[in-house]
Amino acid sequence: MVDYHAANQAYQYGPSSGGGNGAGGGGSMGDYMAQEDDWDRDLLLDPAWEKQQRKTFTAWCNSHLRKAGTQIENIDEDFRDGLKLMLLLEVISGERLPKPERGKMRVHKINNVNKALDFIASKGVKLVSIGAEEIVDGNAKMTLGMIWTIILRFAIQDISVEETSAKEGLLLWCQRKTAPYKNVNVQNFHISWKDGLAFNALIHRHRPELIEYDKLRKDDPVTNLNNAFEVAEKYLDIPKMLDAEDIVNTARPDEKAIMTYVSSFYHAFSGAQKAETAANRICKVLAVNQENEHLMEDYERLASDLLEWIRRTIPWLEDRVPQKTIQEMQQKLEDFRDYRRVHKPPKVQEKCQLEINFNTLQTKLRLSNRPAFMPSEGRMVSDINNGWQHLEQAEKGYEEWLLNEIRRLERLDHLAEKFRQKASIHEAWTDGKEAMLKQRDYETATLSDIKALIRKHEAFESDLAAHQDRVEQIAAIAQELNELDYYDSHNVNTRCQKICDQWDNLGSLTHSRREALEKTEKQLETIDQLHLEYAKRAAPFNNWMESAMEDLQDMFIVHTIEEIEGLISAHDQFKSTLPDADREREAILAIHKEAQRIAESNHIKLSGSNPYTTVTPQIINSKWEKVQQLVPKRDHALLEEQSKQQSNEHLRRQFASQANMVGPWIQTKMEEIGRISIEMNGTLEDQLSHLKQYERSIVDYKPSLDLLEQQHQLIQEALIFDNKHTNYTMEHIRVGWEQLLTTIARTINEVENQILTRDAKGISQEQMQEFRASFNHFDKDHGGALGPEEFKACLISLGYDVENDRQGDAEFNRIMSVVDPNHSGLVTFQAFIDFMSRETTDTDTADQVIASFKVLAGDKNFITAEELRRELPPDQAEYCIARMAPYQGPDAAPGALDYKSFSTALYGESDL
Repeated sequence: MVDYHAANQAYQYGPSSGGGNGAGGGGSMGDYMAQEDDWDRDLLLDPAWEKQQRKTFTAWCNSHLRKAGTQIENIDEDFRDGLKLMLLLEVISGERLPKPERGKMRVHKINNVNKALDFIASKGVKLVSIGAEEIVDGNAKMTLGMIWTIILRFAIQDISVEETSAKEGLLLWCQRKTAPYKNVNVQNFHISWKDGLAFNALIHRHRPELIEYDKLRKDDPVTNLNNAFEVAEKYLDIPKMLDAEDIVNTARPDEKAIMTYVSSFYHAFSGAQKAETAANRICKVLAVNQENEHLMEDYERLASDLLEWIRRTIPWLEDRVPQKTIQEMQQKLEDFRDYRRVHKPPKVQEKCQLEINFNTLQTKLRLSNRPAFMPSEGRMVSDINNGWQHLEQAEKGYEEWLLNEIRRLERLDHLAEKFRQKASIHEAWTDGKEAMLKQRDYETATLSDIKALIRKHEAFESDLAAHQDRVEQIAAIAQELNELDYYDSHNVNTRCQKICDQWDNLGSLTHSRREALEKTEKQLETIDQLHLEYAKRAAPFNNWMESAMEDLQDMFIVHTIEEIEGLISAHDQFKSTLPDADREREAILAIHKEAQRIAESNHIKLSGSNPYTTVTPQIINSKWEKVQQLVPKRDHALLEEQSKQQSNEHLRRQFASQANMVGPWIQTKMEEIGRISIEMNGTLEDQLSHLKQYERSIVDYKPSLDLLEQQHQLIQEALIFDNKHTNYTMEHIRVGWEQLLTTIARTINEVENQILTRDAKGISQEQMQEFRASFNHFDKDHGGALGPEEFKACLISLGYDVENDRQGDAEFNRIMSVVDPNHSGLVTFQAFIDFMSRETTDTDTADQVIASFKVLAGDKNFITAEELRRELPPDQAEYCIARMAPYQGPDAAPGALDYKSFSTALYGESDL
């Protein structure tokens, strides 16, 4: 006797889990059957299940035997001689078995059954505990087990839905087909089918005209089951394998009987399944195309917006109309800073994101075998880069112009104030001089008075000559203001011209008076030597004091600490001369006192003031006191400027300290990104995670850049134009920062595209790492691209036969035309990965899509809108209808659409 309670690994009357892998996948059958062990042991205890199996298996066998013109009545009796068993196998397999033996003896029957069992085994099914003797002896359980093995192998094993097989595939198919139906929930092959709604749902899903599903009631299972079985037998050629009562009156229907019955429905609707598979393929292809079109539209819109912003911004940056005042120009500078801080950074991000979106779109197009995206005219990435370059050139020129214009206006304000100060001093000095020179006092004067007038006039001429430099300075300042286009040049020129005209007039009057005095000089001989000496020494001393007062009140402008320290040093040197000047003053006053002493001692009555000069001791003392007052004021002004320059120097050093830290940091990060992109280890997801962490560390450094911007703004507000403590300018730092953000974003995008390529093409992580390692090994300069010889060496290392012979050279030239279509002489890593992915993986092709449409069209060379709407989701059906051209073939029908041209167009190919 056979031990039906053998080890769990063996199926009682079917193939074991260790069965061979035949053409139909015996391994999958074995796995399934291993799951059935527990159920089969229960079978021995339940006669109802055996009854259901007898009925179902008998009907199934007869559905095939009737094709050979025969049938069976009793499943365990009619197969005993092996003849109908061999005939059944020939019908369901379509193959010829060895010629049966016609003898009636037991040995003949055993030989025939063995021929049948050998045929089953040849199909990859390992029979365990089933022998010919048991079948010949009419062992019911062994016979049912053998028939179940045949059903599994020839009716169920090849069923596959989403890479599942056998029982799981059949169950998933049932679940999907019945999902839309109320009161149907297929979870197994026993109680899920008791109410009959699942059978009716399968029929209605594929042939809705045969079943009025809405009229069925869940509480009437017998009616439901009979309806489904009768419709299936009448219209679908599926024999009635069970009675409704067999199912309803059993607590748990036999799973094998239900599976056998349901598999007949599956095979009856296999044509519809084939159409569904074709429709799924088409939907997948169309979804890719629709997504790509959306990405293209997004690119066009973003590119247009960015180019429009550049177009609007450049004229503003190229506007070089100067303003009249520093305040107006500083407002322009503040507007420019606001543009740099607020308006430009988002556009930098938009530009970077646009490039990333463009690269991602091109990658998706390559992966789906679509033609590359060509933006509309004027919206290429190169057009955006050219516009951006023009923008940055205009930006740089605008900033330089602003700073130069502010320097010019500052210089103008300084010169204008200096002009007004010197003009005021000169005008104060010339006040009354014309009236003095026009006097005719020499006509009634005594000889001594005339001589005094001559000396007085000589002193005036000396004084006049001393003021010549000031007039020339005034004229020079006015000329410089004109050359620098000072806005109030008209008033400056008018005042300067008045001073020059007056100066010329003074010269003319001086000359006329000298001639008049010289005519009477011979009559004037008496001269007071002491007064004369006084006048000679007082005049230059008076001029020195006036020059000193002018110098002490002179405005100054400096830009560095060294310049102010130079002025302070010069001022200290001037102060060191004051003791000598004081002694000279006392000596001049002593001369005056000596003249008075002599006159008094000799009873001489002096006639008022010194006739040779207007510089009295009171004037000398007054001016000396003025000089003494101006010295500390000058000290204070210089110290204030020194403090300001020290503050400016602090700002320079503060900016330099931060810039000398930020600049090298940016350079270091750029170099590190270069190394990361070359030395990437781990999975692509690990690399992507590492890069994004690296990106976050870069973004976290932004406060250091903001601090530098704040320090730079303080420097500009202080009108500091140079900094010897650093070679970095804010412009260099900004450009470096933008390049750093763009580089890390592009590196991340490259890895994302590699992941996209890997996932779409099914490349394993090991393959991707091998491709990366090979590429990096031959990328000697770490430039991210291989030259032709480096690329050839890389291909050879991967097993390609591209050695230097005619055949190898031809193959290499073919590959180069794929990876370097523009003949640049360089192969990028992305192009290398695309090539390797095409070499190692399968992709959807235009021919596959055409074949799928042909299935939906029922093998016609055209398809109709009605067929598309029936087989595809609404949005994808309308997508096809809107783009398919009318079919022009000789077999065209009304409303025929050309699906072949449409399919080839999806992949950028010409019509077949």
